[in-house]
Amino acid sequence: MAITKAKLFNTTQKRAAELMKALGHPARIAIIELLAERDTCICGDITEELPLAQSTVSQHLKALKKAGIIKGEIDGVRTCYCLDEEGIEEMETLLTPLLTNITTVIKDNCC
Repeated sequence: MAITKAKLFNTTQKRAAELMKALGHPARIAIIELLAERDTCICGDITEELPLAQSTVSQHLKALKKAGIIKGEIDGVRTCYCLDEEGIEEMETLLTPLLTNITTVIKDNCC
């Protein structure tokens, strides 16, 4: 049985890592950008916009939904996707201080 050390990290660190993992593929960034540009739910257009197979896009959508970055509603045989406002706010709340801290440290870095 594998032993995990995740319990050694606080909730904020673990959640920030989950969000960054969900953002860790260029296709997922492209999906988020597409949803932000459209500012509406998108049902079938996502596959048409990306150079990926429908099954691959579905896997990326699943990862983003699991992380709480997007949400989807079933509309007949289709699922319509849009940004999850609460998830985006959480991402901003968790990642902005981290990035601010990193950029501050970089400015004062000794190397």
